[in-house]
Amino acid sequence: MLYRTLGRTGQKVSLLSYGSGGPSQFGARTGVDRAGRRRLIRRMLDLGVNLFDTAEGYGNSEEWLGDALQGADRDSYLIATKWGPPGTFRVGDEDNFTGLAESFERSLRRLKTDYIDVMQFHGVNMTTYGAAVDRYYPILKGLQEQGKLRFIGATFQLKAEPRHETAVHALRSDPDLWDTIMLKYGFLNQWAAKEVFPLAIEHGVGVLNMAAVRISLTRPQRSREVVARWKEEGLIGPDDLPDDGPFDWLIGDDADSVISAGYKFGADHPAVSTVITGTSSIEHFEANARSLEKPSLPREHHERLVRLFGDSAEPD
Repeated sequence: MLYRTLGRTGQKVSLLSYGSGGPSQFGARTGVDRAGRRRLIRRMLDLGVNLFDTAEGYGNSEEWLGDALQGADRDSYLIATKWGPPGTFRVGDEDNFTGLAESFERSLRRLKTDYIDVMQFHGVNMTTYGAAVDRYYPILKGLQEQGKLRFIGATFQLKAEPRHETAVHALRSDPDLWDTIMLKYGFLNQWAAKEVFPLAIEHGVGVLNMAAVRISLTRPQRSREVVARWKEEGLIGPDDLPDDGPFDWLIGDDADSVISAGYKFGADHPAVSTVITGTSSIEHFEANARSLEKPSLPREHHERLVRLFGDSAEPD
């Protein structure tokens, strides 16, 4: 496993990390039981994974993750969780104002830990950003001063803001507030490379890359539909990609599948500290880990992806 520094936190984090909010919801939707979850997490720890992302809003995942991590050295891994869901924090809502501290304590109990490494405001947008900073950020600072929290971050909505407007605003206006940010960067949505990543590097903000590989790369029919739509809209030329298997040219010695290529591209930017995967399958996780043993594509493939999709902001 390769490791990178999580921005100014100074923490070394595994290039591949685990998120319990993926499509399988930590196995809740795929029939994985308690023993299976424990085997999954143990295998990840054996492979060197040391960052686990979850959220109160992900069903039972905090509780399940806390259970699965029992017995592992607490100093050997980091837990990132979130307060949300999007829209929870609103100016003038005193119940939710006190609700953040209560939510934090619930997370501690469910995760069976005395402290959380990264607490993130979940799905911040331009409407809620001011409330997050002015009303709720001081609560997290207080928890940090008590030693219950190490770092503070924010995640940003993908479908509503594929061009990351709020992330850009946060890093321009209040870069010192954010130890980490979480957003999507992949070859169908490279928008973060325009402004967010340069700002993150400038200010030492760690980047957690979520959903680098999502629906369009895992479902051939969806890939064909996306490419067909882009051709119709003139975003790419009619001969830039084949109609069937439009991304199969990425498969080769460096990437044994389109999914592998997607993970490599998602990690191949100096701003990215870690790429989050959400699988509940040990086999799939091991394949994703192998993809990042060499976290880059051949230069000609990378350059072609940037040429074709560098201005894309697919909300996938």
